This record gives sequence, structure tokens and C-alpha cells, in this order.
Amino acid sequence: MNTFTYRKIKNASLYVLVCLFAGLTAVPLFAILGQVLIKGWRQLIVSDFFVKSTPTTLDALIALRSGEIIPGGIANGIVGTILMVLMATFIAIPIGIFAGIYLAEYKTSKYASIIRFLTDLLQGVPSIVVGVVAFIWVVIPLKSYSALAGSAALTVMMLPLIIRSTEETMKMIPNTMKEAGLALGTSYPIVILRVMLPSAFGGIFTGVLLAVSRVIGETAPLMLTALGSTMIQWDVTRPNSAVSLLIWEFYNDPNLQSLVWSASLFLLIFVLTLNIIAKQIAKKWRIQ
Repeated sequence: MNTFTYRKIKNASLYVLVCLFAGLTAVPLFAILGQVLIKGWRQLIVSDFFVKSTPTTLDALIALRSGEIIPGGIANGIVGTILMVLMATFIAIPIGIFAGIYLAEYKTSKYASIIRFLTDLLQGVPSIVVGVVAFIWVVIPLKSYSALAGSAALTVMMLPLIIRSTEETMKMIPNTMKEAGLALGTSYPIVILRVMLPSAFGGIFTGVLLAVSRVIGETAPLMLTALGSTMIQWDVTRPNSAVSLLIWEFYNDPNLQSLVWSASLFLLIFVLTLNIIAKQIAKKWRIQ
């Protein structure tokens, strides 16, 4: 066997191994998606699934004994999730973007190194610990569980992703763009806000969507802050529910366990949609 033939066989073998192991990593994902889809689609297509609150145990028991689909839905969880995620996003975006800009512009300063270290440290903090801190900071002073406390916990979890994505995106922008703006007599803050930020929009927006995708399925911090609610609650100072909280509640109620699959399917579809949007935006706004 000559050297050329040996290299071709080696290359083909490695290619097959890579494809095989890549396929093996996808097996658990497709198994989970298939199981959730098979068991959750019937409840998801019910007309009142998105507009009604969660049913009581008695309603679920009656429906199960009569062989019918459990009435009600997860509207209270959807409303609570949207409220808390929106509040967390509005707080985390300006803080995260300006912190990321600072890290990118003053990357060698001692203060930037401290912020970068704390950001990386915060990213590795377990979500239950974030929930405990939010409980101490918000729930105890307000003397009530609330959507406000839940959004505070989600804000802390979103910040590291937004900060790091903003920093890395700003680093990718050529310095010539900033130098050109300054050469025209534009002030430094205006160059950052009018030239650099619009150029980095794709990467920053992608980071924001990925941060939302991460926190939207969190349960542990919301158990200690938002607590949950059986009705649609628009008051952010009162206890509120979330889709992830409902999944936990359904799991602990034998009569409502079938709703776990439909709520999980909704959450998976929502997170998958956000990730697809993030990838499309990143592709469209990629820095050249």
C-alpha cells in the first residue's frame, strides 16, 4: 500500500468516526424531542391551552376518569414568563451593553480585569444561589414574593452573557472605524453610540436572545422569588407564575402530570424559535 492510498483510507476512517460520534451526540436530543412531541401535542392543540389558567386537581381528575383532555391551559405561566423576562431584559440590556463596551475599550485596565473576572464568576454561579440572593435582596424587603423579585434573579443570570457577547463583538470591529469617526471631529461618546454600537448590533442582539433563551427555562430561582400563581397576574408586586414553574407543579400533582409534556413542548418550541432567530440575525449582521 502506497502513502497516497494510506492517507485516503485514514482520511475516510476519521471522517466516518467524526460523523458517527456527531450522530451519537444528537441521539439524546432527538429522543427527548420525540418523547415530548408524542406525549404533548394533543394538549397543545387544545383551543384554550394558551388562554386559560391551569386547571384544578379536581377538574383534571374528572377529565382523566372520563377519558377526555384535561381542560385549562398555561396562560398564567405564559403571562408571568413574559412579564419577568421583559423586565429582566430591560434592566440587563443597558447594564450589560455598557459594561461590555467598557471591557472592550479599556481591556488592559485593572478595573476591567476585575469586572471580567466577576462576570466569569457570576456565569458559573448555580441558579439556586442566585435565587437565594434575590430572595434576600428583594423578597424580604418587600415582604412578598413577586414577579419583580423573579425578574431580579433573571437579570443577574442574563448579565454575564450580555456583557461577554458585547465585549467580544466590540473587539471584532476594526479600529479604523473608530479612528475615522474621531478624525472627522466627532466626540468619543458619539463615535461609540453612533458608529460602533450599530456595527455591533448583530452580535449584541444575538447575545441578548441567547441570554433570554437561557433564563426562560429556569425554575430554581423563581421558586424562591416569584413563588407561583394559579391565576393570570399582571401586578408585578404580587406572586406570579412561569411556564417552568408550572412544569414543576404539574410534576408534583399526579392528576396534572400529563400537562408536563405539553408545557415542556411549548417551552422547547419557544426556546428553539429564539435560537433560530439569533442564528439568522448573526448571519445577516456578521461583521466583515
